[in-house]
Amino acid sequence: MEPGAPAPSGLGTRKLRVSVISPMSVGFEGEAEALVAPAHDGLLGILYGHAPMVVLLGEGELSLRDAGEVRRFRVARGFLQVVENEVAVLAEEVEAL
Repeated sequence: MEPGAPAPSGLGTRKLRVSVISPMSVGFEGEAEALVAPAHDGLLGILYGHAPMVVLLGEGELSLRDAGEVRRFRVARGFLQVVENEVAVLAEEVEAL
């Protein structure tokens, strides 16, 4: 794409399907444009089209951005999986901030 050229149609509307759950509750189920999670070895950013992966979660703030709004959660211990633009966050503790 040439600099200054308009983005292809639909490019700005690509969303991740996200679930943030613990054994006790569902913190979030819905769509997001971007996600930042506390992996065991640092922060991890996920956007549409991310490669499949499974990562060990640490403790910290997970944030979801969609349409200019940010939702924040404190998560602790668990796993994050990305497969075909679906992100599953399975944590021992999930608390909305």
